[in-house]
Amino acid sequence: MSFNFTNFFTWQNLSILIDILVVWYILYLLLMLIKGTKAVQLAKGLVIIWVARQVAGWIGLNTFAYIVDQLLSWAVIGVIVIFQPEIRRGLEHLGRMPFFNGNAKTERQMSEKFVAELDKSIQYMSKRRIGALITIQRNTGLDDYIETGIGLDAEVTGALLINIFIPNTPLHDGAVIIRNGRIAVAAAYLPLSDNSMIPKKLGTRHRAAVGISEVTDAITIVVSEETGGVTITKNSQFMLDMTRDEYMKYLTSELVPQDEVKQTLFQKVLGRLWNWGADR
Repeated sequence: MSFNFTNFFTWQNLSILIDILVVWYILYLLLMLIKGTKAVQLAKGLVIIWVARQVAGWIGLNTFAYIVDQLLSWAVIGVIVIFQPEIRRGLEHLGRMPFFNGNAKTERQMSEKFVAELDKSIQYMSKRRIGALITIQRNTGLDDYIETGIGLDAEVTGALLINIFIPNTPLHDGAVIIRNGRIAVAAAYLPLSDNSMIPKKLGTRHRAAVGISEVTDAITIVVSEETGGVTITKNSQFMLDMTRDEYMKYLTSELVPQDEVKQTLFQKVLGRLWNWGADR
């Protein structure tokens, strides 16, 4: 009996292969979207529940399997409600993809300006030993902490950050939280860390910076009021007394897109159509 490989090269098999690749790619994007957020723990929980459901079906635990089925049927609605900010952020990110609007270069320039404004404020406050606490939201939402602050919704500028942290002013005590490239609030309260590895010489600002890094993936910048030293925390790690070159290198690598995107004629035309009327 001869085996004919040409039977595999059919449109039906090709469509199945494309279908599988598309599904896997979407799953990969979803995993990258929730990476470093609280949604990861929820995803792990759902996987455990699904595995338990399969085991229950195999060994005949019908009542348990029925209960789990009901939980899973409502899980989709629960995920949408609980992680609405993450879903919205993902859709916004999709709408800003260079394929559609070709704004990679503009985004890079805005990020570089953002880092430059941070540097301007850090240098000023460090030299004069003005204490500061600046938290930059990444993937994990900071809404719970934003609610504790005083709303600003202002553009990030060095002058504004300096004025916020000038001693004996209404907003200087607490943290500035930056979300989507704008100052969302000032005078916000962050959770304090109980980490015994934090040197005792460090004060409340440093403990708050480490504390927020333990529960979110935010980047937090601290300027010491006692020494003028600059500390950055992220993912439970803290980098003490960084030089200007060190923190600029770190902030640039974390906040500035590194890949330049070359636009094709098709992307330019599509980008113009996509952005048509956006600034009207």
